[in-house]
Parts: sequence; structure tokens; C-alpha cells
Amino acid sequence: MKKIIFGLLFLAVSLFAKIDLNNADAATLATIKGVGEKKAEAIVEYREKNGKFTTIEDVLKVKGIGDKLLEVIKQEAEVK
Repeated sequence: MKKIIFGLLFLAVSLFAKIDLNNADAATLATIKGVGEKKAEAIVEYREKNGKFTTIEDVLKVKGIGDKLLEVIKQEAEVK
């Protein structure tokens, strides 16, 4: 019974956990709705060239990411 409760708790936490734009790899970033593989790779490339994002809005500096996608990213990601 404890294993079931622990498993459900882990699942609940992982479902609501936000992705950190500064530490996630491209595969993880690609799981954000609307991002996909190419934009995820662009996020990682931008981060490697320019340093960590200081605000979630900094992701707008990545080619291919606009205001509409930013609103989705804000719900699923964060900057730590």
C-alpha cells in the first residue's frame, strides 16, 4: 500500500513540476506544448551562447518563439 501511495504522490508531483529553462536538455524542453525538437534545440543553443535566462520572458530572444508560445511556456516552464 505504501508503494502505491508513494507512486501516486510521485506522479502527481511530476505532473505539476515545471521545466527549468536553464537546466533542461533539448529532449525535455521538446515536451513543452508547441516547442518541439527544433525550438528546443534553439533554446539550448541560445542558452549555451548567451548564458542562463534571467526571466521567463528572455526566451523571446530565441528565434521562432513569440508572444503566443511564451504564454504556453509560462504555464509549463520556469527560470531558476
